Amino acid sequence: MATVAVLCTAGPYIYINYVQDKPPAALSLDDPPGSDSSGSSSGSGEDVEGAWRVGSGSQAGYRVDEVLFGQNVTAVGRTEKVTGELEIEGNRAVNGSFTVDLASVKSDSDQRDGQFRGRIMNTERYPEATFELTEPVDFGSAPAAGEQVSAKATGELTVHGETNSVSFELDAQRTADGFRVNGSIPVTFADYGIDAPNFGGITVEDEGNIEFLLAFDRA
Repeated sequence: MATVAVLCTAGPYIYINYVQDKPPAALSLDDPPGSDSSGSSSGSGEDVEGAWRVGSGSQAGYRVDEVLFGQNVTAVGRTEKVTGELEIEGNRAVNGSFTVDLASVKSDSDQRDGQFRGRIMNTERYPEATFELTEPVDFGSAPAAGEQVSAKATGELTVHGETNSVSFELDAQRTADGFRVNGSIPVTFADYGIDAPNFGGITVEDEGNIEFLLAFDRA
């Protein structure tokens, strides 16, 4: 029995620490931009007013901590199927929203993905997650190419058929042909009617984060 106990403890430890790939780092403006938004620009950042749309190079997903047979792990799932738009007046984003195709979110585990699409998120019934601004985002100044600015965003997040008001910090960066926006929205699962997503020896924390990195092109 002692040998079995050791194997049950050591097996997951060895797998998590020596076999399983490390989770990807959090999405960041340090990530290389897509080819449509790379390069230099002579713009000063004063030409950002107007309508924008989410373009190629965008991605979003979740990051949540799990306990796998007594070992702490971080689960990350992502998709590039993101749509959205943004309207800028002066140095403020006055309207904006983005939508994530939850059925296309993938992690490093097919079992986790099946649970995510099925009993956790029920993507057949609730295929999308949406965030929409309810207050303007004031960036303070229009950034020059390559420059980053930070601001606070407030809006409504709809997940699993439930909508809640959320506020979070985001970063924006001017690129050659547009700009990128990066942020992380804290989510408490119970607030969205999501049962504790525990299964098969895995215990999941009661909250996680929706991460996003959006590349905007002219609409």
